[in-house]
Amino acid sequence: MSLSTQHWHHLHGAPLATGIMKQEPDDFVVEELLGFELTGDGEHHILWVEKLNTNTAFVAEQLSAFSGIPLRDIAYAGRKDKYARTRQYFSVYQGKHSAPDWDAFSCENVTILKVTRHNKKFRLGALEGNKFTLTVRDFAVDDIAALSNRLELIKQYGVPNYYGQQRFGEMRTASGVRLNGNLELALKMTQGEKIKNRNKRSMAISALRSWLFNEVLSKRIEQNLHQQILPGDALQLSGSNSFFVVKENDDMKVLASRLKQRDLGVTAPLYGEGKSLTKLAAEDFEQAAINAHTDMIQALAGLGLKQERRAIMLFPDELKWEYENNTLLISFILPAGCFATSVMQELVNTAT
Repeated sequence: MSLSTQHWHHLHGAPLATGIMKQEPDDFVVEELLGFELTGDGEHHILWVEKLNTNTAFVAEQLSAFSGIPLRDIAYAGRKDKYARTRQYFSVYQGKHSAPDWDAFSCENVTILKVTRHNKKFRLGALEGNKFTLTVRDFAVDDIAALSNRLELIKQYGVPNYYGQQRFGEMRTASGVRLNGNLELALKMTQGEKIKNRNKRSMAISALRSWLFNEVLSKRIEQNLHQQILPGDALQLSGSNSFFVVKENDDMKVLASRLKQRDLGVTAPLYGEGKSLTKLAAEDFEQAAINAHTDMIQALAGLGLKQERRAIMLFPDELKWEYENNTLLISFILPAGCFATSVMQELVNTAT
């Protein structure tokens, strides 16, 4: 048995162009946006780090090895793409250790750009968002006007908030890019195989949970229910993780108006233990969408994960683009935890 990541539905139709992403590291640039001010004092060193073709966990290990501070006291707000140029924050809790001389830190393809202090440890997801600047080379499109129209549709109506391919495993090998390694591990876990490596186990669990979310989301797109509220839906308040469940006697016209204004968003499940958080027609829809995968949901529940919700639609902010000499340059800002590939797959079929 294998799990595909290629069958999920597009919102605006098939991509209109082809091109190559990540031909060079600077073709994929990501920069974290904190959304809050650092205090400038406290026991946590905040490092503004630029890395090139290096994964986030490796950088944390190198910071630990250099400073002598345990890895458990080094944190970051989000994992960033490996095959890219990225700028992100790391927090290092000094505690009883001597203050490291960060100017002496040396690691290939990793540069500490700035050091300050803060009074709290960073937590995963504690970001306002990320700014992406992407270059697509060998960009080929038959109708540039249609592409421009597609971009305007994305501005107005957003894109499905899918988890991107990197969540499911994306490894470069001598023969090309190998996909879905994390999902393969997840399937082995559901079949009783133990994964001792903590990091690999965590990625496998996350991949399976994300795959099930994408399945439900794709079904809503397929049935044109992405902007329609069902009785019993869990609606998220924009800009927060809070949500409420739609009751039978709620004013659906008012809720639909708030949805259109992006004050609310429809959500899909991140599965875990306990009963469904949705009710009525929404619960029936979600159960039908994953009916063939109840064993996977039970496996996630057995791991003690709590059920959560995630918005199904994603609206890029500050979306800008330029097209010249067979190259597309595009930039946008996404909330923390969202994937640039969710935007790009509505535009272009890409080789990596």
